[in-house]
Amino acid sequence: MANKRDYYEVLGVDKNADEKTIKSAYRKKAIQYHPDKNPGDKEAEEKFKEAAEAYDVLSNPEKRAKYDQFGHNMGPQGFPGGGGGFHAGGFSMEDIFSQFGDIFGGGFGNMGGFETAGGRARRQRRGSDLRIKVKMTLAEIATGVTKTLKIPTLVKDTHCDGTGAKDGTAFSTCPTCGGSGTVLRQQQTLFGISQSAVECPQCKGEGKIINEKCSFCHGEGVVREDRTVTFTIPAGVADGQTLTVKGQGNAAIHGGVNGDLLVVIEEIKSPELIRDGNDVIYNLMLDIPTAALGGSVEVPTITGRARLKIPAGTQPGKVLRLRGKGLPSTDGYGTGDELINVMVYIPENLTDEEKKAIESLQGKPNMTPSQSTKDRIFSKLRHIFE
Repeated sequence: MANKRDYYEVLGVDKNADEKTIKSAYRKKAIQYHPDKNPGDKEAEEKFKEAAEAYDVLSNPEKRAKYDQFGHNMGPQGFPGGGGGFHAGGFSMEDIFSQFGDIFGGGFGNMGGFETAGGRARRQRRGSDLRIKVKMTLAEIATGVTKTLKIPTLVKDTHCDGTGAKDGTAFSTCPTCGGSGTVLRQQQTLFGISQSAVECPQCKGEGKIINEKCSFCHGEGVVREDRTVTFTIPAGVADGQTLTVKGQGNAAIHGGVNGDLLVVIEEIKSPELIRDGNDVIYNLMLDIPTAALGGSVEVPTITGRARLKIPAGTQPGKVLRLRGKGLPSTDGYGTGDELINVMVYIPENLTDEEKKAIESLQGKPNMTPSQSTKDRIFSKLRHIFE
C-alpha cells in the first residue's frame, strides 16, 4: 500500500538485520510508544500498532522472505487481497499483548492495564468514572478549597471479596479457555492462516466462571453505597474546568482498578464582580461632583471591600486598577487585578434649585471640552464600541 511505511524503516533496522536485532528494535519501539507512556495519544497508539505489524512480519522467516520479494504490493497468484497489506484487519491492543506479551519482559508486562503470564495477556478491568459538579464562589476560587462530600459509589462487595461468587469461593475454572482467559482466533492473511489470542467469550477474560452467585451483589462483585471522599481544589480554577481525582470512581466488576472521580467546577456568579480570566471587573457609577472634584469611594473586592481614591476630573470610560485584587493563576505564577470601569451618572430629574445651579455653569470656560479633550475621552471609550 502507498501509505504504508517500509517495515524495516518502522523498526529502524537494515534489511540484513538478524532475528535478535529485530526483536530488540521492536521492544524499544513498543516501550517508546506504549499506551501507558502516551495516554490519549492516538498517534503514539498507531505507531505502537505499526511496530507490532512490522515485527509480526519480519520476525517470521517465511513472511519476511515474501515481504522482501513483494513488499506491500499484491503477492503472486493465489495470495488473497489486492493492496490490503499483510494484516488488512490490523492489530488490536489485545492481539499485540496476547501475541507478543513475552517480548516486553517482566518489568513491562503490567503496563496499559494488562497482566501478563507465560506470554499471555489479560486486560485488567477498570471501574467507570464518576462525574460531579462542585459550585464555588469567587472567594473560594481565590484561595482554593478542600471539599468533603458523600458520593453514591460502586464499591467492592466484601461478602464475596469482589468475585461475585458466593462466599468468594463458588467459582470454577472456565472450561472454554482452561483458565487462561484467552482463546485462539484464526484469520486469513496474505500468507495463509494466522492465529492470535483473544478474550474468551465465556468468562470474558477472567479465566473462571461463577457456579453460585453472591446473594448480596447478585454476581456483580460490587455494591452501591455512599462513600465519603475528600479532595482539594486548587486556587484559580475556571468555570467548566474538570479536575481528576484518581481512583475515587466506581469499583470494577469482579475486581480490578477503580475509575476516577471527575470534578467539574461550576462558578457561582458574583452579583457585583465580573470575571475576565484572572482579572475581575467592577462597574463603578460616580456622581458628577465626585467625578469632577475627586474623592474616595468604597468598592467591593473578592475578599471584602476596599477604599478607592478618585482623582479630580475623572472621565467616563476611565479604568482604575487595584493590583493583585484578582484571582491567582492555577500554575502559581502571578495574580490578576481588579479593574474599576468608571461611569458617570447624569441626573434625569432635577429640582428647580438644581437646574439653576447647573444653568449657572453653562458657558463657563471649564464646562466646555476642547477638541483635544474630546479626542482623548473618545479614544478611551473606543473599546466599548469595538
